Amino acid sequence: MILKTCMKSGLTLFTLLLGCTMGFGQLEPQYTQYMYNIGSFNPAYAGTVENPDISALYRAQWIDIPGAPRTLRLGLNLPWANEKNGMGFNVISDQLGPTSQTFVNAAYSFQINVSQYTRLSFGVNAGGALFNIDFSKGEFEDPEPLINNQDLNEFYPTVGAGLFLYDDNWYLGASVPNFITGSASDEIASLINDKIQLTAIGGYIFEMSDQLKFKPAFLAHMVEGLPLQFNLSANFLFSDVFTAGVGYRVNNSLSGLAGFQISSAVFVGYSYDYNTNNLAQYNQGSHELILKFYLGAGDGADREKPDRRKGKPKQVDSPRFF
Repeated sequence: MILKTCMKSGLTLFTLLLGCTMGFGQLEPQYTQYMYNIGSFNPAYAGTVENPDISALYRAQWIDIPGAPRTLRLGLNLPWANEKNGMGFNVISDQLGPTSQTFVNAAYSFQINVSQYTRLSFGVNAGGALFNIDFSKGEFEDPEPLINNQDLNEFYPTVGAGLFLYDDNWYLGASVPNFITGSASDEIASLINDKIQLTAIGGYIFEMSDQLKFKPAFLAHMVEGLPLQFNLSANFLFSDVFTAGVGYRVNNSLSGLAGFQISSAVFVGYSYDYNTNNLAQYNQGSHELILKFYLGAGDGADREKPDRRKGKPKQVDSPRFF
């Protein structure tokens, strides 16, 4: 009943959207293809890859609901030649109704060996977010709860940190994308979730055969006072070229995922979410597209690298499965 009433009003629709995304501000944007997008929320992932890569992701959520979230992310991952350090850069644009935020940050990481096969990466990031609310983007019956119909622009800083423990076949990570709370004005703080968020991620790659790999993975978002957001996925990689899998966001949506390694330097992935909650009757699902470009992959340099576990060279012109 509440949902049906909310759908009849521009203002209450916006309020509904804010509630369903569990707060707009410092809560990280929602991704279905998080397994290809780790650098957006964990700075320790920077520099843990073989080659520099550029990622571009676009997410259109809840098709057919006016003002529903739209997210665009551009990311750069730069491993250093010493194989001990790395840097990352992120620009994320997140839109919801009359509000928008643009996050910009830079990350630095360094890695240490904790065993013969396992490495631990420490990462930090710093940047900021520009929050904008523009009431010309929509019609509202009663803007009083939304800071009296004021158009606002405000910048606030962000500082985060993360850990990423990984091997050739598995990984675990934890991060806090932003430690700084209380920096936004009272007007903006009334609209954003000004609390620290903890993010955890993990996955394991099972080599079923020379041509088939299976990777279950998870992503969890934890924020004080809000329900745990938990994501599960299972992907199969065929011949290091084609990926297919499913995902489940607990009490929220079911997803289908597919990806194609167009060449050693280009990957494209797509996912579709179908809501399993009450929102399913009001929208046509969510679409997400990701493009990854691996700089220097397949150029003939360092095409073989020792497989530490099997004691034989392996091809590395096909990018890692995480």
